[in-house]
Parts: sequence; structure tokens; C-alpha cells
Amino acid sequence: MTDLHAGDRLDDLRSRVDAWASGLLAGNAAIAAVDRGTRDDTPLGEPRWYIRMRGDEKDFITVWLTLGQRTLRYETYVLPAPEENEQQVADLLLRRNDTLVGCHFSIGDEDAIYLRGELPDVAVDDAELDRVLGTLYATVEANFRPLLRLAFASRF
Repeated sequence: MTDLHAGDRLDDLRSRVDAWASGLLAGNAAIAAVDRGTRDDTPLGEPRWYIRMRGDEKDFITVWLTLGQRTLRYETYVLPAPEENEQQVADLLLRRNDTLVGCHFSIGDEDAIYLRGELPDVAVDDAELDRVLGTLYATVEANFRPLLRLAFASRF
């Protein structure tokens, strides 16, 4: 096992993601906020970025990018735990997973629905980060309303 980001690799990756994230705010009305911190629940305090986008179907979509030992993990919160039709929601998520590339629906500890993925740190560049952000945005926008109507049917 190699050390975490040997040499200047971590600084290079941080700088690369920082520069990309800063560029998002310039002239992009869909981006509401960009911030960087660390993931405090890990011993290494992994660097973490928050990209908040304005959506149409979902008011805001927040994407977390977390730089791990050899990967950049990304995720967004889609929906709270379904109150109804749990089996149908799970079936829909699994069927949608079959057509997704680079991300997948998953269920968090609190049974909320997330969209997650990861890529090797050697693949981190502006084009790949744009693809990740666009994929998560488009997937949430396309699936939010159908999932909401199914998971909370009696409210509609």
C-alpha cells in the first residue's frame, strides 16, 4: 500500500479542483455557491468541496466532492426516506441504475436517497469534473419529480 498522495500529489489535486470550482462561479447563473472544507469524520480530514446549483425540478442540488486516498468521490442528496411505496421506489432506483454511467442511486444510513460515484484521482481534470457535475445535475432533475410523487404519494 502506498502513502496517501505521495509527494506533491495532494497539493496538485487540491489546486486543480480549487481552480475548476472557482471558475464555476464566473458567469454561470446555475451555480449558487462553491465552498471548500474538510471531511471531519475521517482521521485524515479529507478535502471536500460543496457545489450548490439551482435546479428546475428540485430547487437546489448540492454536490459534495471528497478527495480520498486514490479517488475523488462525489454525491448529492436526492430525497428523504420514502414514506410510502418503498418497494416501488427501490425498484425504480435499481432500474434507473442500469442506465446510469459514472454514478448510481444509493440509500444512506438514514434511508435517504443519494446519487453517488467516484473516479480515480488520476482522471481528475476540468472536463471530467464538468461531466460529473453535469451528470449528477441532469440525473437529479430527470428523476426527482417521479421519485417524489412515488415516495410521498398521499401528499400529492
